[in-house]
Amino acid sequence: MGRSMVVIFCGLLTAAVPTIGTTARQGTPEPVATPAACPVTQPNGFMPPESGNAYGRGWGDYGNDALWTSLWLWGERAVRVPDDAHLRPDGRVVEMKWAWFRFVPGTLTIEGRRLDAPAPPLTAWIPEGYGEAGFQVSGLNFPTDGCWEITGRHKGAELSFVVWVVP
Repeated sequence: MGRSMVVIFCGLLTAAVPTIGTTARQGTPEPVATPAACPVTQPNGFMPPESGNAYGRGWGDYGNDALWTSLWLWGERAVRVPDDAHLRPDGRVVEMKWAWFRFVPGTLTIEGRRLDAPAPPLTAWIPEGYGEAGFQVSGLNFPTDGCWEITGRHKGAELSFVVWVVP
């Protein structure tokens, strides 16, 4: 029987980090951040054109004049990891597809950092073959659970949002 994991919009705090709004996780001494302590980004309704054929358009739309993404690609306020292939024994959440739309030609870059505790940076896979503008898929790898800020950069502009990753 496979384990399920939910990536929802904060996570573990370490003792070296202020523990605002925390509770103890049953069975472990580490405090866990509460949803209220993670400034999860809410959709702003900005979306790409219908002709853009952007997967996830109309569901958790968030963007600006340069970039768009769907915050709720995997479910409203929660990303339900579909199977164990996305959850590693060491706690990493890997190969989570993430949709983007580029309104002008240029190269997309993505980075991420954990806000509530020290952690290695998020890594992203951005495949070629999607052209200079329009829809672009990516793969995100979270090295730990927690409260993560993700920033997409494109043509001198950026789009940042915060998600809460919890197993």
